[in-house]
Amino acid sequence: MNERLRRLDRIYFRWLYKNVSPIRERNPSKTYWNLLSQLFAKEFVWLIPNDDNRAEDGRDLRREFLSQRRTENTEPDFIRLGCSMLEMLIGLSRRLAFETEGNSREWFWELIKNLELNSYNDETPISKEDIDEILDRFIWRIYTPNGTGGIFPLRKSAVDQRTIELWYQQCAYILENNLSSRRGENMERKPA
Repeated sequence: MNERLRRLDRIYFRWLYKNVSPIRERNPSKTYWNLLSQLFAKEFVWLIPNDDNRAEDGRDLRREFLSQRRTENTEPDFIRLGCSMLEMLIGLSRRLAFETEGNSREWFWELIKNLELNSYNDETPISKEDIDEILDRFIWRIYTPNGTGGIFPLRKSAVDQRTIELWYQQCAYILENNLSSRRGENMERKPA
C-alpha cells in the first residue's frame, strides 16, 4: 500500500470509529481504539453463498466516505480492498437498524457483545491472539449450531446456524428476541 493510501486508510478508520463511538472520549475504559483497529485489520471472509452481500455492505462504507470527501472517483485501489470485519459489522448494524427501526450504533455494540469482545476496551490489556481467535471462530464458523460464538446466538434453533447465510441468522435473531419493531430502545433482549 502506498503512502497516499495509508494516509487515506488512517482517516477512513477514524471516520468508521466515529460511526460507532464518540471520537473525543478520553476515558480508556470507554474507548475501543485497539479493538476496532484489530477489527479493521482483519479481513471478513465469506464462506456461505450470499454472505458476499455483507462484504459489499461493508465496502459501501468506503464509497460513502469518499463521496463525503468528494474524492469517489480518484481511489479505485481503495475501493477494491477486501472488506474488514469492522466494515462488515458496521454495514450489518445499519441493516439491522433499518430492519428493526433501531439504532445502528447500539446494534454494532450488540454484535460486539455477542462475539464477547465488549470487555476489550483500551484500559484492558488486549491480546491480538485472543481477538484473532474470536474473529476466526466467527469467520470460519467454528461456533455452535445455535450460533453461540457468532454474532447471532439463539436460544433455540431448528437450523444449524453455521450452514446458513448471515441474513437468515439475523432474521432468526430478530424474531426470537422480539426486535422487529424496536424504535431506538435500549438493546436489552425482551422475553419471547
